[in-house]
Amino acid sequence: MSEQAPTSPVEPWLREILRCPACRSELRDATGEHGPELVCTSAECGLAYRIDDGVPVLLVDEARRPA
Repeated sequence: MSEQAPTSPVEPWLREILRCPACRSELRDATGEHGPELVCTSAECGLAYRIDDGVPVLLVDEARRPA
């Protein structure tokens, strides 16, 4: 499986200001098991937030924990 940078379904202007709600670190685009997601860049946090129809679901309780 290749680790290509996916095209973000999130608008570029919004993508620039989003931060992880748990630790306030930047988020990077990724593709998870269920589709596009934003992943925290912090090594301590690393939560992955799904994107539903172009809308990031930035809820810590619904985030996927790192493996």
